[in-house]
Amino acid sequence: MTKIAIWCRHTNDNIIGIGPNIPWHVSSDFKRFKRITSGHHLVAGQTTYESFPNRTLPNRKLHVLTFEKDYQVSDLDNHFVHTDYHDFDTFNHDLFIVGGASIYKLFMADKTAMPDVIIDSEYLPDLSTQFTGTPVDITPCIEAMRLHYEPIGIPQRLDDIITTVWVKKGIQTPKILEHILNAIHQQ
Repeated sequence: MTKIAIWCRHTNDNIIGIGPNIPWHVSSDFKRFKRITSGHHLVAGQTTYESFPNRTLPNRKLHVLTFEKDYQVSDLDNHFVHTDYHDFDTFNHDLFIVGGASIYKLFMADKTAMPDVIIDSEYLPDLSTQFTGTPVDITPCIEAMRLHYEPIGIPQRLDDIITTVWVKKGIQTPKILEHILNAIHQQ
């Protein structure tokens, strides 16, 4: 099993949201996310899960990490509730960690739970000012990434987003890496 964190953050301040909103909309980034994660298992926090259209993402298994053990998911065959991130310590499938900030921070803070691969996308333009609320940033995750990971390949730029793949230092190249790189290079 390989754990992969995938995020898109604002380049200057590591913001991934303002309140419950993503302060940019880049169609090509959503398409790339779909190419990379389609057919795989994803873990998301409750708020992120509830932000998915119709509380689902087609052709993916969704694992909701929440404090509510009786939390109700929208698809009992393809969505699963977890109350402990250690449930994934012995998981048998590749797992994409897709947010939000508290989920990223949870995995990145525990050296035994850290992802093997990080897909780090940086949004370059100024943030939209139409949203109000508290900025949500993942600065501790970026600091851990720079300390424990090394970038591989050439960063890819598409529509004001630069994507770099990072691999945890000292691990063997995961099998899923070829899939990730191919999905990123597709336009």
